[in-house]
Amino acid sequence: MDIGMAAPVAAAPTGAAAVPDSAGLNLYRADPWLAPLLGLYLPPDLLAHLRPHLDRMGALAGGRLDDLAGLADRNPPVLRHRTRRGEDRQAIDYHPAYREMERIAFADYGLAAMSHRGGVLGWPAPMPPAAKYALTYLFVQAEFGLCCPLSMTDALARTLRRFGDPDLVARYLPALTATDLDALRQGAMFMTEQGAGSDIAATAVLAEEAPDGTWRLSGDKWFCSNPDCGVALVLARRKGGPAGLRGVSLFLLPRDLPDGTRNAYRIVRLKDKLGTRSMASGEVRLEGATAFLVGEPEAGFRQMVDMVNASRLSNGMRAAGLMRRAVTEAAFVARHRIAFGKRLVDMPLMRRQLMKLALPMEQARSMVFQAAEALRRSDIGEEGAYALLRILTPLLKFRACRDARKVTGDAMEVRGGCGYIEEWADPRLLRDSHLGSIWEGTSNIVALDVLRAAQREGSLPVLRAHVAALLGNGGRLPEALPLFDRAAALAGRAQENPALARQAASALYHLTSAAAMAWEAERLEDPVRLELAGLVIRHRVLPKDPLADEDIPIPDRLLDKLLAE
Repeated sequence: MDIGMAAPVAAAPTGAAAVPDSAGLNLYRADPWLAPLLGLYLPPDLLAHLRPHLDRMGALAGGRLDDLAGLADRNPPVLRHRTRRGEDRQAIDYHPAYREMERIAFADYGLAAMSHRGGVLGWPAPMPPAAKYALTYLFVQAEFGLCCPLSMTDALARTLRRFGDPDLVARYLPALTATDLDALRQGAMFMTEQGAGSDIAATAVLAEEAPDGTWRLSGDKWFCSNPDCGVALVLARRKGGPAGLRGVSLFLLPRDLPDGTRNAYRIVRLKDKLGTRSMASGEVRLEGATAFLVGEPEAGFRQMVDMVNASRLSNGMRAAGLMRRAVTEAAFVARHRIAFGKRLVDMPLMRRQLMKLALPMEQARSMVFQAAEALRRSDIGEEGAYALLRILTPLLKFRACRDARKVTGDAMEVRGGCGYIEEWADPRLLRDSHLGSIWEGTSNIVALDVLRAAQREGSLPVLRAHVAALLGNGGRLPEALPLFDRAAALAGRAQENPALARQAASALYHLTSAAAMAWEAERLEDPVRLELAGLVIRHRVLPKDPLADEDIPIPDRLLDKLLAE
């Protein structure tokens, strides 16, 4: 061959054909490990029953639901203070696309009800948390905003059942768990105040007991998502009560009173948010609103933590879903985009980049299902399960939500300039990903909560025993258990030096997720997943010289599995 002539290259597509578009992709089928993993975390009969529902949700999330999410994101809700006749009757107008997504989530799939009662999706009993999270994990890959009302409705029902007076439960639980939209009353939590974000002891909204045994709430709540909900849980300070947290109680606030009249509170305005734009968040002014005491008066915050922790677990699940959608989009583009005569997916640097996106996504998903199983065991009273759940939840919420911000941003880059355009899903994924690290506790607060769980609940030895069991006492990933012990020691030192909290939480998360993935690999007889667990330790735990030119190649079979059609 004449050395002056270039070697022939494959012809690249031109025009619209050069821009890969994954519209219509079934996101359940596009996920190479989801179906096998569900076989580990769900009972076989339930999984067999749910498979067609999972498949349909995957098709919706990659098609119609994704279209609806884009429409609702571009047409956010609007607050109307008065009717056209001049009546002072507030209403929030939602785009029809949002209303259709509500129907899919609350009615068709019963995502907020399935953990509380039988009959949802034709299953006779309440479903375990893993079932709910599996379906919602697919739903959130299209629509993030609505998952906040979904989570709060589910979590409020759970907290009300645990702590509410039987009469209160009988009155409000059926509406919270309804799948008929006319009967449904969605839930919310009104907790944040301008001077009391994470510092609940600074709560200033005042509660005064009325002669009939109900309470009247007065004051402003600064950040209330789903503010036109049917029922909200509210933290307020009892008039004449002690200072600090003991003076803060938990109340159930209905939008409409038992006699059908509207309660005495109003939405002052809606927030103009970076993300979750489809769903309304607002400021609420309580003007002597009628509310009902929930549980023990001096245990208000401790009881509200039950709802907060359920929401934190949901936040971690949503972060995992966002990362999965981002990885799916990036892999699709890499497989179908031709540049310099090659598919992007065949280029070494791109393959490395895709691996860096997929690793934290796989960690997060395994941790979601580990936490879901701990929740199931905790709810049936299994010894040690609550202590395990109590530390897995903040670990997941802290690290997965932070990872989602980077993964969604880096995945956008794979699509190039189109990834920055709002017609594609990438910008919505990126904007929504920043929510998780802020709501239900910022990263600092949640990292400190990991230490609190270790200290007050004795969670660290329980987590160590759990990790050892996942590893087969170290046999599956020999280096992991000694490293976990070092991470646990770091968490112990962080009790005296809280500046180490984030470092300790990250280390515990990475090693726990690696152990979970190693356990999954053993159960699935999947050596590729075991290699993935090893990569977690190599790339996310062990030190690396940034100036070294050593490169340990990632096995092709691992990348091929992650990037499979």
